[in-house]
Amino acid sequence: MSKFELKLPRMGESVAEATLTTWLKEVGDTIELDEPIFEIATDKVDSEVPSEVEGVLVEKLFDVDDVIKVGDTVAIIETEQSLEAVKPPVKSAPVEASNGAEESAAMVEETVNIAKESVAAPVHQAQKSSSSERFYSPLVKNIAKQEGVSVAELDTIDGTGNDGRVTKNDILAYLESGKGKEVVQPVAKTVAPEVKESPSASAKTLEIKSSANGIGAKEGADGEVIQMSRMGKLIAKHMVDSVSTSAHVQSFIEVDVTKIVTWRNKVKNAFEKREGEKLTFTPIFMEAVAKALKKYPLMNISLVGDTVIKKKNINIGMAAALPDGNLIVPVIKNADQLNLVGMAKVINDLASRARDNKLKPDEVQDGTYTVTNVGTFGSVFGTPIINQPQVGILALGAIRKIPSVIETEEGDFIGIRSKMYLSHSYDHRVVNGALGSMFAKAVADYLEAWDVNREV
Repeated sequence: MSKFELKLPRMGESVAEATLTTWLKEVGDTIELDEPIFEIATDKVDSEVPSEVEGVLVEKLFDVDDVIKVGDTVAIIETEQSLEAVKPPVKSAPVEASNGAEESAAMVEETVNIAKESVAAPVHQAQKSSSSERFYSPLVKNIAKQEGVSVAELDTIDGTGNDGRVTKNDILAYLESGKGKEVVQPVAKTVAPEVKESPSASAKTLEIKSSANGIGAKEGADGEVIQMSRMGKLIAKHMVDSVSTSAHVQSFIEVDVTKIVTWRNKVKNAFEKREGEKLTFTPIFMEAVAKALKKYPLMNISLVGDTVIKKKNINIGMAAALPDGNLIVPVIKNADQLNLVGMAKVINDLASRARDNKLKPDEVQDGTYTVTNVGTFGSVFGTPIINQPQVGILALGAIRKIPSVIETEEGDFIGIRSKMYLSHSYDHRVVNGALGSMFAKAVADYLEAWDVNREV
């Protein structure tokens, strides 16, 4: 018997730490090879961390909501393999735990025996009563256990994963819909919120403190009280920090995209049939932004303190809305090196996996400039907040058909044109109005000069 130290793996070059959000296994549980043990979160991405060995979980070194550095030992697994066979790939200093590193063999054996008894104990009746052979991941089963969802009830949920597997988003959507709540009560132990009336309020308001495991929505005197999600809190903090850090200035420019609309309508069906991908406007806009960043490299920088770092790669962040209302920014790496077909494939892949919460941590890192499409929701233009430590972000407005003056050699006349607004927010500490405006104009010029006979 030997002890294996399960460490927090490397998750990307710029990711140094993560927050432990969920333990998927308890002390005494039997662990299979590659079975997820716990779930962590970086700024924008949630990930499961699997075991590198088979054995029994005998010790947890961190609690939920603890911040863990890459390479730190998170759990101890008792395994029958030799230490050489399960040697972790990353070397690190000994674990600094008050009661874990020097535990005696006798104490470990006792822990394992207790764990085995615990595992042998009767399982929750709702889980026990089903003979389903459908596969469920440990994360889904853990959520089902906490919410009192039986296996029989799980079998009724339509899965969107591979081979119809039920994903985390599937079961959360099922729970949010309210289904099954009248059939079975949650088994997870919760602490009732502490509610007290605020004496300073002119009207009746409630001050609610959440329990340790979180409360979603509660009724208050003035209406429903909803706790912010972990991701929502992180986004809110980043936005406030950005506004207090950068001197935000905006430039707006109107763009005639009639040629692009006509061209896309002509080629989109053939493109989808040939490539198996939809051709949206997004890759066209991203190509224009990449070319403008190449023309104006001082927009492709970051500001750290008093130091300007001029980036050698053009990595464009693509803000994407999630089904739960939050936002995530996957990054198109080396966007200037992609042709339009490659750009479309990368964008469709990132957007799809962003919605399914399947992005890898390094796929939301190392962006050098960001684009957000506010037109998706009908907005004509917007004033986006800079994604630190970048110095600029471009908002794409809705494309609208409007009457417009068209200048020709024979004179001016009124015609129907497809137009949109580009809204460019930039950091006035290092980007002056001339550069900020010229960059937006370069994007517009490229779009307006689109070749309607272009092959793709």
